[in-house]
Amino acid sequence: MKIPRIMIAGVSSGSGKTTAVCTVLSLLKQENIAVKACKCGPDYIDPMFHKTVTGVPCANLDPFFCGEDLLGYLLCKNAGESITVIEGVMGYYDGTGKTGSENSTYTVAKRTGTPVVLVVDAKGASASLLAAVEGFLNYAPDSGIKGVLFNRISKMNYENVTRLMKDRFADTVMPVGYIPELPEPCRIPSRHLGLVTAAEIGDLTERIEKTAELCRETVDIKAMLSLADRAPELTFTAPPIKRYGRIRLAVAYDRAFCFYYDDTLKAFEESGAEIRYFSPLSNEPVPEDCDGLIIGGGYPELYANELEANAISKQSVSAAISSGMPTVAECGGFQYLGKELDGREMCGVLSHSSSDAGRLVRFGYVTLRSKKDGLFGKAGTELRAHEFHYWDSTDKGNGFTARKPNGREWECGVYTDTLYAGYPHLFLPSNPEAFENFCKKCLAYKENKK
Repeated sequence: MKIPRIMIAGVSSGSGKTTAVCTVLSLLKQENIAVKACKCGPDYIDPMFHKTVTGVPCANLDPFFCGEDLLGYLLCKNAGESITVIEGVMGYYDGTGKTGSENSTYTVAKRTGTPVVLVVDAKGASASLLAAVEGFLNYAPDSGIKGVLFNRISKMNYENVTRLMKDRFADTVMPVGYIPELPEPCRIPSRHLGLVTAAEIGDLTERIEKTAELCRETVDIKAMLSLADRAPELTFTAPPIKRYGRIRLAVAYDRAFCFYYDDTLKAFEESGAEIRYFSPLSNEPVPEDCDGLIIGGGYPELYANELEANAISKQSVSAAISSGMPTVAECGGFQYLGKELDGREMCGVLSHSSSDAGRLVRFGYVTLRSKKDGLFGKAGTELRAHEFHYWDSTDKGNGFTARKPNGREWECGVYTDTLYAGYPHLFLPSNPEAFENFCKKCLAYKENKK
């Protein structure tokens, strides 16, 4: 398939990737160009910003979760007939494995043949910026880097650096503009997991529009479109889509629980499921006549007082799980099922208490291997997952062995025939058998209610 696409990657985290992507998306929309967005890696927060601009969900392209076929399929499915802007994660070559670059933004660019624009933070530098660019070009002979977008640079310095780039690199890589130092009303605030969520910034649309207006004359959208049009056709084998009957899934969704992979929710809908959202933060009960329950991650610790007071939601969740309703509760959802969160009473389905560890507890990709039969299938079932949290619990469960790519292992996850609850976030489309088993458990629960 021919999908015009471009990747905006960074020299490092904090180099301005999300600001650059939101700016480019906004400028393209202002030109009445149909545009979609994707995000490299397992991040939940950046896609919320993309959705604010495009008005449609953003897909995650993660090579640890997905093989090459699934990567291509998800990219094309989410792109439709639109140009697609893909945001990188961390620094361009930062990843895992012996080389340190496996499962990186570079991996996604290489597997999907996507032209790359490198965002370089230019604050306090001039000619030295060329050394950084040259290092990224030469680090891998097939870097895929075709353009450079400078961040936090003046017009005068940009013109000088552009001249130096043309002298040194000729047509190997082109400057595609710059983002000036932004005033405070345009900046996006952050916290320990990265940016704050889009829903927490009441004037986010106005901030992005102001940034786009400041960059209208400084970002070369025509050059980026030209690079996107040069992207080669994508070839892949699409995964089979199975339908499991009409099941209804209750999904907790609000400011406290908002970390979901859109392609997981889409996979449920494509399989015949109806998704019904409810808000524990608004004291809503689990919707009636549902056959499965999903409580994702987020920032429940920010709303612990409200969640403690919302007895209707807590009692409803507890009753649903006690009835045997198949349930997935990840990270923040896992904390919500416990006895206490920062001293506030939660659902009490599980006995653990959660509190701020004051540091990053567990971070990165893990492969989960089940130690017994359960919700996702037989003992030995493997699931690809990701952890990233500063809060921890007194009992993290022992239903799985978690193994990082570097070989480190630990036990985690509460796991029964009808429940998965733990800190690791799952990408269920990466394991069709586990996805199918969960759907079948929901169907069995539905039949047993009759």
